Amino acid sequence: MIIIDIEKKLRAYEGHKLLKVNTEIAPNSITSVTGPSGAGKTTLLKMIAGLTTPEKGRIIVNNEIWLDAGTRINLSPQKRKTGFVFQGYALFPNMTVKQHLEYATTDQEWTNELLHFAKLETLANHKPEYLSGGQQQRLAIIRALAVKPQLMLMDEPFSALDMEMRQELIVQLKVLLQRFDTTCLIVTHNPYELEALTGNTIHIS
Repeated sequence: MIIIDIEKKLRAYEGHKLLKVNTEIAPNSITSVTGPSGAGKTTLLKMIAGLTTPEKGRIIVNNEIWLDAGTRINLSPQKRKTGFVFQGYALFPNMTVKQHLEYATTDQEWTNELLHFAKLETLANHKPEYLSGGQQQRLAIIRALAVKPQLMLMDEPFSALDMEMRQELIVQLKVLLQRFDTTCLIVTHNPYELEALTGNTIHIS
């Protein structure tokens, strides 16, 4: 079970707004995070990953306290070991596709499986600048999967993919998430992705 009960001030056009989220997420589930632009969806994912800190609240994952503002417990992103697919990919420009995966795992068999999953086997020695937007996005997804995370955070992860690739990847992704008992939170506005992937929704207004 994941328990999230946090508050954080966000900058807004009118000055500031308060992001408040109080929810529980079942283990091994896929949950969508929805809401208007600027509501704080990406900020929520970053707070769960430990990349941003809320002013108040707590985050508990599988009975482990990741954050408790009251007692100043705040695990580092490295200790939380989430898989994070950033909207801007956040790839390393000087690393090849394969090196991105080897940075996260030493399991060569798993690396090869991920390359096959993303259809990037023939591009394993290419750097991001030589990849299309869709290929970069697929690399960002498998890099996040490489650590076999207990919690996967995805911010518009399929936006650069055509419909055929998107459908195929979503089917295979669900299998991998189930295989490793991974809980997933996904920010998406795409109706197909909401229907095909998620069963639960967190709405931020």
